[in-house]
Amino acid sequence: MTPQRRRFEGLHVAVTGAGTGIGRAIALRLASEGASLSLLARDRTRLEKVALEIAAAGGVPARAFACDQRDAAWVEHAFGECARQGGELYALVANSGIGGGNTPGAQDRFEELVQTNLVGTYRCLRAAQQHLLPGPRTRHLLAIASILARLGVGGYSGYCASKAGLLGLVRSLAVELAPQNVQVNALLPGWVETEMAQSGIAEMARGMNTSTEQARKIALSAVPLRRMGQPEEVAGIVAWLISDDARGVTGASIDANNGALMS
Repeated sequence: MTPQRRRFEGLHVAVTGAGTGIGRAIALRLASEGASLSLLARDRTRLEKVALEIAAAGGVPARAFACDQRDAAWVEHAFGECARQGGELYALVANSGIGGGNTPGAQDRFEELVQTNLVGTYRCLRAAQQHLLPGPRTRHLLAIASILARLGVGGYSGYCASKAGLLGLVRSLAVELAPQNVQVNALLPGWVETEMAQSGIAEMARGMNTSTEQARKIALSAVPLRRMGQPEEVAGIVAWLISDDARGVTGASIDANNGALMS
């Protein structure tokens, strides 16, 4: 980890989906700034590897908790353990989610996508809310959404709906929790170099009957900067959003898509 300003020294932050990709990068970045981390995901083995990376880089030892956010009781228990072992929370970065398309019929994944990405994220935000540090200092709840919260893509109704729902959820919670000085925001990455993106490109290639290399070129042709984002870039925006530097930013949907969608 590259040394950063230690803005989160002594503060407890939970990160869901922290075992791979964007979640892993977020965990490493926040650890480099002094955060004490609780890492949550279904695959605890991956979380433990990230915890070892944090320790090897000299970060505060991180805790790993298995948690399936589709299970309400499991979520409540996991966040209770986070608070019991790590203390009250300064912030939650709700990053866990699944991708992929869905088609109507017996194997339609619509409910799975919405239950995981929207309902599951809601459960995590509410569970974290119960264990936030007392005020008056600002606390943070941050949901990782997607550029597809703003765009419609054929065959991705479940994913688009689940991510668009997060924007309404964040705005509502931002108003509800403002009197308690809790800032609630969403971050919307575009294409980011992760396993999920690689799977998406491969799925595009199959649908277009072309190579993954050509599908990648086609995907990036709609991106003005002609590049995929890196997980570490997303992590840097997260670090800003949950820091005092973002004081007053709440109910916001922050785009990070290399110009693919400009508001």
